[in-house]
Amino acid sequence: MRAAAGALLAALDGPARQRVRHGFDDDAARRWLEYRPLPRPGVSLADLDVTARKAAHRLLATALSPAAYAQAMTVVALEEVLDRAERWRRGRHSGDYWVAVFGDPARDDRWGWRFEGHHLSVSMTVVDDQVSPAPIFLGANPATVRHAGRPVSRPLGPEEDLARELLDALGPAGRSAAIVAEEAPADIISATRATAPGRLDPLGVPRDRLTPTGRALLDQLVALYLDRLPPELAAREAGRLDGGELHFAWAGPTRPGQRHYYRIQGDDLLIEYDNTTDDGNHAHTVLRRPASDFGADVLAAHHAAAH
Repeated sequence: MRAAAGALLAALDGPARQRVRHGFDDDAARRWLEYRPLPRPGVSLADLDVTARKAAHRLLATALSPAAYAQAMTVVALEEVLDRAERWRRGRHSGDYWVAVFGDPARDDRWGWRFEGHHLSVSMTVVDDQVSPAPIFLGANPATVRHAGRPVSRPLGPEEDLARELLDALGPAGRSAAIVAEEAPADIISATRATAPGRLDPLGVPRDRLTPTGRALLDQLVALYLDRLPPELAAREAGRLDGGELHFAWAGPTRPGQRHYYRIQGDDLLIEYDNTTDDGNHAHTVLRRPASDFGADVLAAHHAAAH
């Protein structure tokens, strides 16, 4: 990440470098999650030449597994699809993604970066060469593009399908405990807040009340989100959760094609998924660490050691 961030800064001209760089202590800019098409700190890919744009993509790729990077690139491309569907009225475009760097990756013990635009936000914080990888948001509008009844594009399909497998495996009693509302919320509940809620009630069904098949599917679903990260980071995040309790909650109808939502909560873990707008064809997903988003964990360790 240091090398990729340094290469990005080196590829920028003076004005772009000024726009991309922010102080690490600028919490208003750094502790930021915005997946709507709104202004944001940093420099837009549309304003960069090919070399600098590729450097920004290479930085993003250091934080994502190959599969998640493919999902992210599909999300970016969907801006053009959505613009066409809206008859080009809003001027959406795949260059409207922004990169920001906080601190100096070449010299500082504390620094970070973010790659963000409509339906994509990836924040990484690096302290004493320890990477704190959250939040990670991926959305899709349209969630599914079909032709002749078959999906042409469905970037967040695994996140829906595996959750439905889990719901089916719960059985009547497990589903009754897991389904916490007849209607899904309008959006993920953590939304764009800099601090995610530490607990969302009702919790739903605990992992230890599931059948072996249900526990295996819940573990696979958590792993699907952790595997958005490169293997080393994903393994470390899985180790943080090892032995802790997990809860799964669902809201909304269980039949496909209707507005639905689910979440998974654990020790310093919040996974949320919703597909609730545009008649259930507009999905949001997020992986958060409520107690240690934006590097709160590695910063606390750094401050304790320095003190």
